[in-house]
Amino acid sequence: MKKKKNCRKWKKLFFLDDGFTFVETIAVLAIMLILTASVGISAFKYVDKAKILSAKNQILSYRMALNAYYLDCGVYPSTEQGLQALWEKPILYPIPQNWKGPYIESEVSIDPWGNDFIYKNKSSEKDTVPFEIISYGSGGMAGGTGNEEDLVSWKM
Repeated sequence: MKKKKNCRKWKKLFFLDDGFTFVETIAVLAIMLILTASVGISAFKYVDKAKILSAKNQILSYRMALNAYYLDCGVYPSTEQGLQALWEKPILYPIPQNWKGPYIESEVSIDPWGNDFIYKNKSSEKDTVPFEIISYGSGGMAGGTGNEEDLVSWKM
């Protein structure tokens, strides 16, 4: 008989829970909010790094496509023809006779910050690289440091 009474006491102790108070609930929500905010802030740093890496990869991809274009056509696209010459046969002078494109898998895209990539044919300039592809970074204008730094094809 004594065993049953002890068993009832334990049942009361463990199974009669009145729930959480309002103050306890607010405290838990506050802790969750602080943890979520700290994770969000640290993740935001990685978004900027990912955009820079994505832009660099796009520039490298265009560089490889421009070299394939050069091997087929004997010249790089003119500045006026731009990167679009990698996707469709140019209609502006000089029109390549041996164009075997497209040299990229999809149409020319914008950089991760929503700006167009700048393409310049520099073949006529002596002692320079034959072309230049530029992304102006998050600033969208020439110059800048950090996230706003220009990404240039010949610097990679």
